[in-house]
Amino acid sequence: MTRVCLLGDPDVELSYELLSRETARDALATYRIEEPFENSVAVDTVSLGAAVSLLNDLDWYLVRFVEEALVLEPSVASDEWLSRDLAREVRDGDVPPEETDQRLKVFGLVDGLPVEPLYVRRRQGETPEYDLRDVDETLVVRVSESEFSG
Repeated sequence: MTRVCLLGDPDVELSYELLSRETARDALATYRIEEPFENSVAVDTVSLGAAVSLLNDLDWYLVRFVEEALVLEPSVASDEWLSRDLAREVRDGDVPPEETDQRLKVFGLVDGLPVEPLYVRRRQGETPEYDLRDVDETLVVRVSESEFSG
C-alpha cells in the first residue's frame, strides 16, 4: 500500500475543508481517512500511480489548504516520505527509486505537529541531525532536485 498524507496549512482545519466540499469528499470517499499528524489527512492507496492520481484530483484543494503533500511508497523507502513532485518523477520513470535518497527535507515534530523544515543532504548514508530546535521526533521527506535547489 502507498500512503498519501496531506499536511494542512496552519490557518485552516484541513479535514473540514476537504470533507465539506463535494468534489474532494467524492475523491476521498473510497478511502479510510486517518490523521497521523496534527491537522493532516492520510489515506492508503493501491499504488504509487494511484497516489499521484489522487493528488492530481485534489490539486485545487492542495493549492488552497495544504502545506505539504507527501507519499510513502514502501518499494522506495519504508520510513521516509516522498514529496509530491518526487513521487511523480518516480512514477513517470524520470528518477530511479534508488536515486531518491540524497536530498531531504526534515521536519521536526512537536506534539504531533510538523515544524520548521531543514533541508539537508544525506552523506555516506547518514542523515544530518535536525538542529533547528528541540523536537520529539523527525519526519524525513525525500525531495526532488528542483525542490531542494529552488
